[in-house]
Amino acid sequence: MKLDSRRAVTAQVEFFFSPASRYSYLAATQIAGLERETGCSVVWRPVHGSEIRRLRGRDPFHGPALSGQYEHAYRASDAEAWAALYGVPFREPREFHFDYELLVRGAVAGQSLGCGPDLLLSIADAVFGSGRWPLDESLLAELAEAHDLARDPFVAAVRSDRTAEALAETAREAFERGAFGVPTFFIGSRMFWGNDRLALVRHALVTERKA
Repeated sequence: MKLDSRRAVTAQVEFFFSPASRYSYLAATQIAGLERETGCSVVWRPVHGSEIRRLRGRDPFHGPALSGQYEHAYRASDAEAWAALYGVPFREPREFHFDYELLVRGAVAGQSLGCGPDLLLSIADAVFGSGRWPLDESLLAELAEAHDLARDPFVAAVRSDRTAEALAETAREAFERGAFGVPTFFIGSRMFWGNDRLALVRHALVTERKA
């Protein structure tokens, strides 16, 4: 019997996320389980969420909240509820005046030096899971060393123009494909936005696998 080669192909999910996004952190904690349950392969795409919003020309986080969904108190309690459902730790950062882009640079730099999702998840966990502080370059370097990356090359990569260019290109790509925030998932051309859409991502993968 001739096997259908299409069934041997592993479904690929692109995961656009920012370690400075609470909902990206929550979604990131579920990626390993998604891969186990569905047999998919997830490609992590670090991106600066505010750059996507800048390209759109509209940012719901600037100025008064457009709806209760964007008010901090609601988002904090909502994230706590999701964390309880997932069984993962969650805590708000001590303050929100930290360098969001720096954290994404750290994720991109780690990828460029061959580090996998573990480092990326650890950066997000430092913000929303373990409550590390301050969220600065020294902390990023410490996390990188814990994942077997040498400090000096990592810091150089964080600061490099190449990393900045990669971030700009990823944001532009995400925007042109229809993304308007993080986390965003793509299965081919199908887009799913938000941690709460993971259920739809899982359903799409399972349905595709059965087809």
